[in-house]
Amino acid sequence: MKGMSLFSNVGIGEYFFKESGIEIIAANELISNRAKFYKHIYPDSEVICGDITDKKIFNKLVNIYKERNCEFLLATPPCQGMSIAGKMDTHDIRNQLVKYVIEFVKKVEPKNIIIENVAGMLKFPITINSKSVLIKDYLLDSFKKMGYFVNFGVLDAADYETPQSRRRSIFLVSKYRLWEFPNKSSKITVLEAIGDLPSLESGQDSGIKYHKAKVHNDNHIKWMRNTPSGESAHKNRIHFPIKKDGSRIKGFSTTYKRIDWNKPSPTITMCNGAVSSQNNVHPGRINKDGTYSDARVLTILELMRLTGLPDNWNIPEWASENMIRNVLGESFPPKFSQKLLETMPRGYKNAKTTKNR
Repeated sequence: MKGMSLFSNVGIGEYFFKESGIEIIAANELISNRAKFYKHIYPDSEVICGDITDKKIFNKLVNIYKERNCEFLLATPPCQGMSIAGKMDTHDIRNQLVKYVIEFVKKVEPKNIIIENVAGMLKFPITINSKSVLIKDYLLDSFKKMGYFVNFGVLDAADYETPQSRRRSIFLVSKYRLWEFPNKSSKITVLEAIGDLPSLESGQDSGIKYHKAKVHNDNHIKWMRNTPSGESAHKNRIHFPIKKDGSRIKGFSTTYKRIDWNKPSPTITMCNGAVSSQNNVHPGRINKDGTYSDARVLTILELMRLTGLPDNWNIPEWASENMIRNVLGESFPPKFSQKLLETMPRGYKNAKTTKNR
């Protein structure tokens, strides 16, 4: 089955689609270096770089979809305006991009559609004809009017073969019948995902591709060396985060925090390169002197594994570390998205009514 990806980032979400019989023949991404990254990974796909709100870009995508006889659509519109890690801004123009997904569907009538966004999308409003409507209700009403069956809910990537807890709003939409959510998988821990990789301290390079530690300042290293696995340095009795004037830094308990070996990783954010941001520090192992090893943020390789990508993910050599960290922090985990395809309807049968979880 041929398909298209909208708001594609670098195509992490569709990485395993071919294994499940979905060929993404074209993708749309606004940011040029991400479009270039996408083309590097998927050289056989046509990548349309540009703003979907531009009529020329929108119409070009519609024409490609029709000309190539596509039947599947993956749409992951930007979520920063609705994310709890962002500003939760109801006026963020990016929240309106879901309208273009609906307009696109009206033009091309895909057989099956996946829409993915942050968990908060279900409770977030959007302006339709000068009225405030929940995005959830807008999507349900629009799809039902077009004759689609809709299944929606908040799912966690950690339940679907991904060693990362990442709760997302998922809409599974089909012309055929109700698209059921797949059965949950056993959870994969951080230890199972990255426990075999060599220990590293600030600035060290293991010699394994993409397993190189970022350089951190002496204070961050001291605070984290004295922080146990799964804990925040804010809880330290002595070596807690302080300002230059010696006063204590106030912050959430998720900051200056080591992740836990025995659970899936917390959600990886775009700020995954900062010790001071949320849940970014390696779990570490206790040293003989009572301190903890790996006083650093996760390496690119560790982030890849916790996202569900293989070690040989084909990153272009020109991509900066910051760019790679950003796209991983905004990704739709690929094993998660692939699991959703296991129950995708592929033909007409007796249909059920709308369902949500």
